[in-house]
Parts: sequence; structure tokens; C-alpha cells
Amino acid sequence: MPLSERQLVAFADKHAWQVPFDTSPRHLAGPGDARHVTHALAAVGWNVLSDPLGAEIVLRSPDHRHRLQFDPQSRSGAWWRLRAQPTDTEVGWYAEFGELVPAEVLAGFTDALITAPSRQVDPWQPVTSAGWYRDSESTARSPDAMCHIERPASELRYQPYWRVEAREPGHRQFSGSRIWHAYFDEHAPAHLVGSFLTALVDPRPLQRGTSDRTGHYSAVQEPSPHSPQQIVDAHTQRLKSLRARSRAARRQQTTPATTPAKGGPAQPAPRR
Repeated sequence: MPLSERQLVAFADKHAWQVPFDTSPRHLAGPGDARHVTHALAAVGWNVLSDPLGAEIVLRSPDHRHRLQFDPQSRSGAWWRLRAQPTDTEVGWYAEFGELVPAEVLAGFTDALITAPSRQVDPWQPVTSAGWYRDSESTARSPDAMCHIERPASELRYQPYWRVEAREPGHRQFSGSRIWHAYFDEHAPAHLVGSFLTALVDPRPLQRGTSDRTGHYSAVQEPSPHSPQQIVDAHTQRLKSLRARSRAARRQQTTPATTPAKGGPAQPAPRR
């Protein structure tokens, strides 16, 4: 079922009366509106498999390979789960995200999934460029030390996985209680992890309404220069852009390789 006009109107009605506040840092901004993720996937053709009257939302990609589950009643702390089935040429993988992961940050991951892969190969690059502290080659932390990125190795895995956590301030060697988490198994594509981290460390604030929940009381909120209508318009424009990028990515995947021009036999490359 494609994204309907009624669903867009419901989004607009919710945000039209809310005074937006610039909220930072992003890792403490709170979950925001889950439709930032679900509307984008529906707009590019993901199908809804769940009961429309239920609290759980399950979306499946047009090729049936990817499945996103949003379960706000989950007792495990993982409200979002995304699974990719293996194919003849690609391995399967899994990622999950906690309740208070900002929807805009999660959308960095899902947007990259439905559009053409970027050329970024090192997920650490945006983290380092944003000025986060690299405690080691496999860890980093935010300037306020409340968000941690790890890529721990495991004896049971051939490759390390990724774990991101926002936590309350700790005391000495003890960590504070967890605010939210994100987990990517060892097979999650590097460019998708990099897109999530790029959205996470982006210094630009996120917009939250007066009644929206933040991730922590220390999040800074200031009146936004954007009007409620501009927030709604930006959402609509983003969906249009994603549709165009998704179509371009599909065309790129289905375009046959260019047939080499006919000519004489190929000459061997010179030895160096």
C-alpha cells in the first residue's frame, strides 16, 4: 500500500500546531516522529504487512529482502528491528535500535538503504571529522561523553560488530544507565553504518515540539527559526526527493553493462 494523502494530512495536522524547538545534541534529542522513517519507506514502495489497527508496524521492501519491524510494546528495549535476508551473492544481516534513538538519525540508515550506495567506505570518517574523541581505533565518544561508539571484536565472529549507546553520565569507572542503543551485526553494510553515524554526529539540531519527549534533561532546546509549516513542507519535499533517488537507484541496478566496442584482439597490458 503506497503512502496515502490521508497519512500525509495526519502528519501535517500533528505538526501544524506544535511550536518547534531546535534540540541538541542529537543523541539526546529524543525519538521524534517515527513517521520520518516509515513514511519514507512507504513512499518508495515498501509494503505494510502488519495489522493497520495494531500498535506494531511491519514493512517489507519491494524485493522482499528487507523487513523493518517497529514495536513500541517491545520489552527488550529494541523498538526497531531491521533484517536483510541472504541472497545468492550477499549475506544476510541484522540491525536494531532502541526506543529513544532519534528518528532522523535512524533515517540516515534507512535512507541509505533505499537509495544508491555512497562511496564512503570508512564509517569512522564522519565521526572523526565531527570532532568526537577517538579513545582507540575501535571506540569513540561524543564531546559530552554521553554517547559511545564501539566496534568490539568477538572470538565467535570473523568480523567485529558495531554498538552505539547513549548513557547517563557515569561515576569514575562506572557507566551510567543506558538511554538508548543501536546494534549492527558484523555483516551490516559499512556504507549503511556510516550513514547512521553521519546523521548521529551531525552538529545541526533536530526540531522537537513542546510536548515531545527528549532523551535526557540536559538536551538544549532553543526556539527554532523554522515555522510549523516549514517542518511539514520539509517532510513532504524529503519524500519527493527520496522517491526520485530510489527510482534512480533501481534504474542503475537494472541497466545492463555497456557492450564493449568491436575491434581487434585486445593487446596485453605492458609489464611494469
